[in-house]
Amino acid sequence: MSYSEQMLQALNDSDLSSANELFTQALRHDDEDTLYSLGEELYALGFLEQAQQIYLKLLKAYPNEDELKTVLADIAVSNDQADKALNYLQSIKPTSEAYVESLLTQADVYQTLGMPEVSEAKLNQAQQLAPDEPAIWFGLGELYLSLGRYAEAVPQYQKLLAQGEDQFAGVLIQQRLGASLAGMGAYEEAVTAYQQLPAEALDKDTNFQIGFLYLQLKDYQKAIDSLQQLAQADPDYTSLYPYLATAQEKMGDLQGALLTVQTGIAHDEYNEVLYQRGFDLATKLDQEEIAQKYLQKLLAINPDNQTAVLALSNLYLKQHRYQAVRDLLSAHMPDQQDPQMLWNLAQAQAALEDYDGAKENYLLAYNSLKTDPEFLKDLIAFFQEMGLVQEAILALKNYVKLVPDDFERQELLNELEDEQQL
Repeated sequence: MSYSEQMLQALNDSDLSSANELFTQALRHDDEDTLYSLGEELYALGFLEQAQQIYLKLLKAYPNEDELKTVLADIAVSNDQADKALNYLQSIKPTSEAYVESLLTQADVYQTLGMPEVSEAKLNQAQQLAPDEPAIWFGLGELYLSLGRYAEAVPQYQKLLAQGEDQFAGVLIQQRLGASLAGMGAYEEAVTAYQQLPAEALDKDTNFQIGFLYLQLKDYQKAIDSLQQLAQADPDYTSLYPYLATAQEKMGDLQGALLTVQTGIAHDEYNEVLYQRGFDLATKLDQEEIAQKYLQKLLAINPDNQTAVLALSNLYLKQHRYQAVRDLLSAHMPDQQDPQMLWNLAQAQAALEDYDGAKENYLLAYNSLKTDPEFLKDLIAFFQEMGLVQEAILALKNYVKLVPDDFERQELLNELEDEQQL
């Protein structure tokens, strides 16, 4: 029995100490064919350092053996040694039988380095030399999918399936095809692709994707069925709850949708999307207390969530809680002041008789909201209350340009202008 065989037996027996000693002996005494086989076994088992030692020794003896370079390049990639991998690969000449394989590995390296355009060039070069090589189709499909170029990924995966390649490098091709079709908006075809997967291949992510696709297709009941099934299988898959709630809302079941949101929050109390959906649903159900609670919890998680700040200030305004509006917006106004927030703050300040502050914020909001008739109506009323006639006239002129059939305010403008002339 060779030292290589004894080493593999020691590994099988989990005797690492003996395996190390036998490996040293194998390097010294076993013939090259035996060592090559040992290298293949060790590489497959994940003993990359030992496999590398074997291949380096063999490469020293056979410097023109390009297959050794491709394997050493693979090991270098696994060790995050991209430069070393490229050195091996670029030394392989176009006349070599291993050249196409070297191009494929180079494509992987360049993609890892964040250079997808070079990766694509290498794959295209390989395809010109070996147009019927499935590994190239797979490489192009994966590259295009990662870049969001879904329409280009689809034919690559379709070619693999046509050749009977249902799985490649541990990847289910039908699953990749479904993801690519979904990405390009071909939702019906994507569902069909996913449905052709065997039941054991329908993992959580795939089931979620199917539910999401039914939602996009407006087949809300099937979306509900798919997502509820996933929720039962894995209630901690919290990405599903906003979409399940949306499907239920589309079916008119607002209360069920709100219950779904509550269930989701129980499994993920820091999910901002769920709190926002809870607010939206509670508002539609006229459950203001619950809506307020969701926004307050959302802001406790993320005080910089400006959408929540604005929504809560709107709710406080509706409830005539002007001090709450002022406190909220004074604490959360962004550096780049939001015109809607400025308007809300101005309304609250006016109600609290802080007229100077209200005037300042109305004017700050004006440039952004001067085409909003509702803002202008409120501004006109404020100027009138403050006795700022000239300012009211200017706001009215702007308003009637936007709403020329509002005869009541046209008449008010005429009256104020007449008074100014007296």
